[in-house]
Amino acid sequence: MTDEQPHLPDLRAADADRERVAERLRDAVAEGRLDMEEFEERLDATYKARTYGELEPITRDLPSHGAKVSMVKGPVSDDPAAIDWAARMGGEPTSTGAFAFWSGFSRKGAWTIGRQFTAFAMWGGGEIDLREARFADRDVEIRCFTIMGGLQVIVPPEMNVLVKGFGIMGGFDDKATGEGTPGSPRVVVNGFALMGGVGVDRKLRKAEKLRIKEERRRDRLERGDRGERGERGERHRRR
Repeated sequence: MTDEQPHLPDLRAADADRERVAERLRDAVAEGRLDMEEFEERLDATYKARTYGELEPITRDLPSHGAKVSMVKGPVSDDPAAIDWAARMGGEPTSTGAFAFWSGFSRKGAWTIGRQFTAFAMWGGGEIDLREARFADRDVEIRCFTIMGGLQVIVPPEMNVLVKGFGIMGGFDDKATGEGTPGSPRVVVNGFALMGGVGVDRKLRKAEKLRIKEERRRDRLERGDRGERGERGERHRRR
Protein backbone atom coordinates (compact mmCIF):
# COMPACT_ATOMS: atom_id res chain seq x y z
CA MET A 1 0.00 0.00 0.00
CA THR A 2 1.45 3.44 -0.88
CA ASP A 3 1.86 6.28 1.64
CA GLU A 4 -1.23 8.05 0.27
CA GLN A 5 -3.60 5.10 0.13
CA PRO A 6 -4.01 4.52 3.90
CA HIS A 7 -5.60 7.99 4.04
CA LEU A 8 -8.09 7.00 1.32
CA PRO A 9 -9.89 3.95 2.74
CA ASP A 10 -12.88 4.61 0.50
CA LEU A 11 -10.82 4.43 -2.68
CA ARG A 12 -12.05 1.61 -4.89
CA ALA A 13 -9.68 -1.38 -5.10
CA ALA A 14 -8.75 -3.04 -8.39
CA ASP A 15 -8.66 -6.74 -9.25
CA ALA A 16 -4.85 -6.59 -9.07
CA ASP A 17 -5.08 -5.28 -5.49
CA ARG A 18 -7.33 -8.15 -4.44
CA GLU A 19 -5.01 -10.64 -6.15
CA ARG A 20 -2.00 -9.27 -4.25
CA VAL A 21 -3.79 -9.77 -0.94
CA ALA A 22 -4.79 -13.30 -2.02
CA GLU A 23 -1.13 -14.03 -2.82
CA ARG A 24 -0.13 -12.89 0.67
CA LEU A 25 -2.76 -15.20 2.15
CA ARG A 26 -1.38 -18.12 0.11
CA ASP A 27 2.08 -17.39 1.53
CA ALA A 28 0.67 -17.26 5.06
CA VAL A 29 -1.10 -20.63 4.82
CA ALA A 30 2.00 -22.22 3.28
CA GLU A 31 4.09 -20.84 6.19
CA GLY A 32 1.62 -22.20 8.73
CA ARG A 33 0.49 -18.74 9.91
CA LEU A 34 -3.12 -19.44 8.90
CA ASP A 35 -5.10 -22.66 8.99
CA MET A 36 -7.35 -23.58 6.08
CA GLU A 37 -10.52 -22.29 7.78
CA GLU A 38 -8.95 -18.88 8.43
CA PHE A 39 -7.52 -18.82 4.91
CA GLU A 40 -10.91 -19.48 3.31
CA GLU A 41 -12.64 -16.87 5.48
CA ARG A 42 -10.09 -14.20 4.61
CA LEU A 43 -10.07 -15.19 0.97
CA ASP A 44 -13.84 -14.74 0.79
CA ALA A 45 -13.47 -11.31 2.36
CA THR A 46 -10.69 -10.43 -0.11
CA TYR A 47 -12.72 -11.13 -3.24
CA LYS A 48 -15.79 -9.41 -1.78
CA ALA A 49 -13.83 -6.29 -0.80
CA ARG A 50 -14.60 -3.17 -2.80
CA THR A 51 -12.27 -0.59 -1.18
CA TYR A 52 -8.76 -0.35 0.27
CA GLY A 53 -10.34 0.15 3.67
CA GLU A 54 -11.93 -3.30 3.40
CA LEU A 55 -8.73 -4.95 2.15
CA GLU A 56 -6.26 -3.50 4.64
CA PRO A 57 -7.45 -5.38 7.80
CA ILE A 58 -7.28 -8.77 6.06
CA THR A 59 -3.46 -8.93 6.25
CA ARG A 60 -2.89 -6.49 9.09
CA ASP A 61 -1.60 -9.21 11.45
CA LEU A 62 0.54 -10.98 8.83
CA PRO A 63 4.25 -10.26 8.27
CA SER A 64 5.29 -10.00 4.66
CA HIS A 65 9.02 -10.75 4.59
CA GLY A 66 10.09 -7.23 5.49
CA ALA A 67 7.63 -5.34 3.30
CA LYS A 68 3.97 -4.43 3.53
CA VAL A 69 1.51 -5.94 1.10
CA SER A 70 1.52 -3.78 -2.00
CA MET A 71 -1.80 -2.37 -3.14
CA VAL A 72 -0.33 -0.55 -6.11
CA LYS A 73 -2.01 -1.29 -9.38
CA GLY A 74 0.13 -3.36 -11.67
CA PRO A 75 0.32 -6.56 -13.64
CA VAL A 76 -0.18 -9.85 -11.87
CA SER A 77 2.12 -12.73 -12.81
CA ASP A 78 0.78 -14.84 -15.65
CA ASP A 79 1.57 -17.95 -13.62
CA PRO A 80 1.60 -17.14 -9.88
CA ALA A 81 2.13 -20.80 -8.96
CA ALA A 82 5.14 -21.35 -11.27
CA ILE A 83 8.14 -23.02 -9.62
CA ASP A 84 11.35 -21.01 -9.25
CA TRP A 85 13.70 -23.96 -9.74
CA ALA A 86 16.86 -21.91 -9.26
CA ALA A 87 15.70 -20.94 -5.76
CA ARG A 88 15.22 -24.59 -4.87
CA MET A 89 18.68 -25.79 -5.84
CA GLY A 90 21.58 -26.30 -3.44
CA GLY A 91 22.11 -27.15 0.21
CA GLU A 92 23.06 -30.24 2.16
CA PRO A 93 20.70 -33.25 1.94
CA THR A 94 18.48 -33.63 4.98
CA SER A 95 17.79 -37.28 4.16
CA THR A 96 19.55 -39.84 1.97
CA GLY A 97 17.33 -42.84 2.61
CA ALA A 98 14.39 -44.37 4.42
CA PHE A 99 13.48 -47.82 5.76
CA ALA A 100 10.17 -49.37 6.73
CA PHE A 101 9.62 -52.83 8.25
CA TRP A 102 6.09 -53.46 9.46
CA SER A 103 5.81 -49.68 9.55
CA GLY A 104 5.86 -46.61 7.34
CA PHE A 105 7.85 -43.47 6.58
CA SER A 106 7.24 -40.13 4.91
CA ARG A 107 9.50 -37.53 3.36
CA LYS A 108 7.57 -34.42 2.39
CA GLY A 109 7.46 -30.67 2.76
CA ALA A 110 10.56 -28.47 2.56
CA TRP A 111 13.18 -31.20 2.88
CA THR A 112 16.38 -31.45 0.80
CA ILE A 113 17.04 -34.52 -1.31
CA GLY A 114 20.58 -35.40 -2.37
CA ARG A 115 21.91 -36.84 -5.60
CA GLN A 116 20.85 -40.33 -4.50
CA PHE A 117 18.05 -41.47 -2.20
CA THR A 118 17.40 -45.13 -1.31
CA ALA A 119 14.07 -46.38 0.04
CA PHE A 120 13.22 -49.88 1.26
CA ALA A 121 9.90 -51.18 2.52
CA MET A 122 9.07 -54.71 3.66
CA TRP A 123 5.54 -55.38 4.88
CA GLY A 124 5.21 -51.64 5.17
CA GLY A 125 5.03 -48.50 3.09
CA GLY A 126 6.57 -45.14 2.42
CA GLU A 127 5.96 -41.79 0.71
CA ILE A 128 8.59 -39.65 -1.01
CA ASP A 129 7.05 -36.29 -1.90
CA LEU A 130 9.16 -33.90 -4.00
CA ARG A 131 6.54 -31.21 -4.64
CA GLU A 132 7.97 -28.77 -2.06
CA ALA A 133 11.46 -30.28 -1.74
CA ARG A 134 14.84 -28.67 -2.37
CA PHE A 135 17.49 -30.38 -4.49
CA ALA A 136 21.17 -30.63 -3.56
CA ASP A 137 21.89 -31.58 -7.18
CA ARG A 138 20.00 -31.10 -10.44
CA ASP A 139 20.27 -34.85 -11.20
CA VAL A 140 18.57 -37.10 -8.65
CA GLU A 141 18.33 -40.89 -8.48
CA ILE A 142 15.67 -42.45 -6.26
CA ARG A 143 16.17 -46.17 -5.69
CA CYS A 144 13.02 -47.95 -4.53
CA PHE A 145 13.00 -51.54 -3.25
CA THR A 146 9.94 -53.17 -1.75
CA ILE A 147 9.02 -56.70 -0.68
CA MET A 148 5.33 -57.22 0.00
CA GLY A 149 5.04 -53.50 0.62
CA GLY A 150 4.37 -50.26 -1.17
CA LEU A 151 6.27 -47.08 -2.01
CA GLN A 152 4.92 -43.90 -3.56
CA VAL A 153 6.97 -41.15 -5.19
CA ILE A 154 5.11 -37.88 -5.79
CA VAL A 155 6.47 -35.22 -8.15
CA PRO A 156 5.04 -31.93 -9.43
CA PRO A 157 3.76 -31.84 -13.04
CA GLU A 158 6.67 -29.55 -14.03
CA MET A 159 9.46 -32.04 -13.27
CA ASN A 160 11.62 -34.15 -15.63
CA VAL A 161 11.01 -37.78 -14.65
CA LEU A 162 12.29 -41.12 -15.91
CA VAL A 163 11.00 -44.37 -14.33
CA LYS A 164 13.15 -47.46 -14.95
CA GLY A 165 12.17 -49.95 -12.24
CA PHE A 166 10.47 -53.32 -12.67
CA GLY A 167 8.17 -55.62 -10.73
CA ILE A 168 8.30 -59.33 -9.92
CA MET A 169 4.84 -60.55 -9.00
CA GLY A 170 4.26 -56.87 -8.32
CA GLY A 171 4.13 -53.54 -10.12
CA PHE A 172 6.41 -50.58 -10.87
CA ASP A 173 4.28 -47.81 -12.33
CA ASP A 174 5.98 -45.67 -15.01
CA LYS A 175 3.12 -43.41 -16.12
CA ALA A 176 4.87 -40.33 -14.65
CA THR A 177 7.78 -40.60 -17.12
CA GLY A 178 8.03 -37.40 -19.17
CA GLU A 179 9.64 -34.00 -19.70
CA GLY A 180 9.20 -31.08 -17.37
CA THR A 181 9.69 -27.34 -17.59
CA PRO A 182 13.08 -25.78 -18.47
CA GLY A 183 15.47 -25.79 -15.54
CA SER A 184 13.67 -28.45 -13.54
CA PRO A 185 15.64 -31.27 -11.87
CA ARG A 186 15.95 -34.62 -13.61
CA VAL A 187 14.65 -37.38 -11.37
CA VAL A 188 15.31 -41.03 -12.23
CA VAL A 189 13.33 -43.63 -10.27
CA ASN A 190 14.58 -47.20 -10.44
CA GLY A 191 14.64 -50.40 -8.36
CA PHE A 192 12.24 -53.32 -8.09
CA ALA A 193 9.04 -54.43 -6.39
CA LEU A 194 8.67 -58.06 -5.26
CA MET A 195 5.08 -58.96 -4.49
CA GLY A 196 4.50 -55.28 -3.85
CA GLY A 197 4.23 -52.01 -5.70
CA VAL A 198 5.97 -48.73 -6.46
CA GLY A 199 3.92 -45.83 -7.77
CA VAL A 200 5.26 -42.61 -9.29
CA ASP A 201 2.60 -39.92 -9.65
CA ARG A 202 2.47 -36.34 -10.82
CA LYS A 203 0.30 -34.23 -8.51
CA LEU A 204 -0.37 -30.52 -8.16
CA ARG A 205 1.42 -28.61 -5.48
CA LYS A 206 -0.46 -27.01 -2.59
CA ALA A 207 -0.04 -23.52 -4.05
CA GLU A 208 -1.49 -24.61 -7.38
CA LYS A 209 -4.45 -26.32 -5.72
CA LEU A 210 -5.15 -23.16 -3.75
CA ARG A 211 -4.91 -21.02 -6.88
CA ILE A 212 -7.39 -23.21 -8.74
CA LYS A 213 -9.72 -23.20 -5.75
CA GLU A 214 -9.49 -19.40 -5.57
CA GLU A 215 -10.25 -19.03 -9.28
CA ARG A 216 -13.35 -21.16 -8.93
CA ARG A 217 -14.46 -19.24 -5.85
CA ARG A 218 -13.89 -15.92 -7.63
CA ASP A 219 -15.84 -17.11 -10.67
CA ARG A 220 -18.78 -18.07 -8.44
CA LEU A 221 -18.71 -14.68 -6.73
CA GLU A 222 -18.53 -12.86 -10.07
CA ARG A 223 -21.44 -14.88 -11.45
CA GLY A 224 -23.39 -14.08 -8.30
CA ASP A 225 -22.63 -10.36 -8.64
CA ARG A 226 -23.68 -10.37 -12.30
CA GLY A 227 -26.89 -12.19 -11.42
CA GLU A 228 -27.67 -9.72 -8.64
CA ARG A 229 -27.02 -6.73 -10.92
CA GLY A 230 -29.25 -8.30 -13.56
CA GLU A 231 -32.08 -8.76 -11.07
CA ARG A 232 -31.77 -5.15 -9.89
CA GLY A 233 -31.82 -3.94 -13.49
CA GLU A 234 -34.89 -6.03 -14.27
CA ARG A 235 -36.73 -4.67 -11.21
CA HIS A 236 -35.80 -1.12 -12.24
CA ARG A 237 -37.16 -1.66 -15.78
CA ARG A 238 -40.40 -3.05 -14.41
CA ARG A 239 -40.89 0.08 -12.32
